[in-house]
Amino acid sequence: MKLPNGFGSVYKLSSNRRKPYRAIVTERWQIDTETGKWKQKRKTIGYYESKKEALQALADYNKSPYDVDASKVTFQEVFERWSEEHFPTVSESNAKGYRAAYLLCEPIANKRMVDVKLDDLQYIADTSGKNTPTLRKYKVLVGLMFKYAVIHDILPPDMNKTQYIDIKKAGNPNAYNREPFSKAKIEKVWKWKDTNGYFNVILMLIYSGCRISELLDLKKEHVNIKERWFDVTSAKTEAGIRKVPISDKVLPFFEYWYNLNDCEYLLSTPESKHFEYRNYYDSYWKPLIEQLGMSHRPHDTRHTCISLLAEAGVDDRLVKKIVGHKGQGVTQQVYTHFEIQALLEAINKI
Repeated sequence: MKLPNGFGSVYKLSSNRRKPYRAIVTERWQIDTETGKWKQKRKTIGYYESKKEALQALADYNKSPYDVDASKVTFQEVFERWSEEHFPTVSESNAKGYRAAYLLCEPIANKRMVDVKLDDLQYIADTSGKNTPTLRKYKVLVGLMFKYAVIHDILPPDMNKTQYIDIKKAGNPNAYNREPFSKAKIEKVWKWKDTNGYFNVILMLIYSGCRISELLDLKKEHVNIKERWFDVTSAKTEAGIRKVPISDKVLPFFEYWYNLNDCEYLLSTPESKHFEYRNYYDSYWKPLIEQLGMSHRPHDTRHTCISLLAEAGVDDRLVKKIVGHKGQGVTQQVYTHFEIQALLEAINKI
């Protein structure tokens, strides 16, 4: 099918790429100083897994053109920019409420703002277990963030659908209390690890203390199997940018995922695609945890690691470096004084 003049083009790139379809548009015409002829200056809208997605991206762009470079801005970056501008105009208690509401957004913090859909925002509201006042604050927060993104040409106006977030399913904030896996439960996961390859992801989380979003977004290029550590390169706080030691107990699992396929990410779907949080939680975490007769959520693995390290007598400063907590007297500069060997010895105590 021939596209209308000025609409843009879709090309399929060579090699085995996860997103081989490139959507481009003509930004402007300019004179070639060497030939004296007019030529097109093009810009890339994005890269997509299918031609259909690329064509839809072109259609969306033509319907309401947006700044392509701005479209690379993440949800977290929008929050940081918005809060820097907005917080000085509100009370400290109000700002504190927004910060608390933002914690609910961890699963989408590293997504590009243009990729955050109403379904993502609704899922957070539905699964948070928070009460109505908290969810009302959450809805106001994301509404202001999307409004900011529209004003600053990060999003086209028709992508702001935050008014449709339904918070009627609010729950009791105390209905779900985060608690570590007991030793008996950890042992049960170990017993079941060979029945489904995704059981070992639970153990990788427990024995690393990293957030589920950090593990799902971990690229193989940031994993050093030989020296047994991986880099978290994007986090909510500066302290979250860190090297995480790989425990001897779960090293075989890291090796398995690293060598499984050509996906650029360590963990992947059965189709060798990058995991979205919702896909992983709905299709793997929840069914496997229910199969074990448990009711834990991914973040409980982080609390489990911290508890096990404390129980093993690991120095609190090392614990904070492993899990990415910023503590008093612990800064990024101090981190250079902790050899990776010390972190490995610490994680191998659990």
